[in-house]
Amino acid sequence: MPFDQHRLELDQYADIYVAGDVHGCLAALERLLETLDLGADDLVIFVGDLVRKGPASKAVLERVRSSPQLLSVRGNNEQKLLDGDATLPALDEADYEYMASLPVAISWDGGLVVHGGVDPERALSEQTGADLLTMRAPNGDGYDGPFWFDDYDGPRRVFFGHTVLDEPLEREWAVGLDTGCVYGGSLSAYDVRRETVISVSASGHVSRSDDKIVTITDRK
Repeated sequence: MPFDQHRLELDQYADIYVAGDVHGCLAALERLLETLDLGADDLVIFVGDLVRKGPASKAVLERVRSSPQLLSVRGNNEQKLLDGDATLPALDEADYEYMASLPVAISWDGGLVVHGGVDPERALSEQTGADLLTMRAPNGDGYDGPFWFDDYDGPRRVFFGHTVLDEPLEREWAVGLDTGCVYGGSLSAYDVRRETVISVSASGHVSRSDDKIVTITDRK
């Protein structure tokens, strides 16, 4: 693939979860991890955007980085910091090295975790890391759609964040998990083994207009 990815063998783990955008919300992250009650052989994979907007980006990075049971792909907000398009004075060299080490994708047989999504009209081998970081409406206009996940039909099930949803999106080929944690929504995780969603409440730290939150019931 023409992008950096980390490959997993799922049989090495007991329970596997994919979690949504944390955006510096440490309290919600700790609440989610407490709810998941991870065993020694469990794994949580984040869809990126661990940082920015919320109050505790550095603490979130340190929490995820310090545990072998927590992995993350790179989000567009990590990329903005790495490219110098945004700054967080609290972060140090170790934080930047960690963000730079994050792959654009984490994959396993039949599954793919990315931040933004994929272009349904192109094979994965024809898509770049930048595509996967920011994909939302490949033939449209941002939150006006049409969204990539409305037309995507495999062959891998894609777990993603980036596009803020009023509730998790669960379809055969796409699972959306950015449920607006930093905007006062929830922090959501998908149990890959049991095919269920776990969500915890979150305190809003920034506001967001309703037209920038996708209502899932309108898309079923």
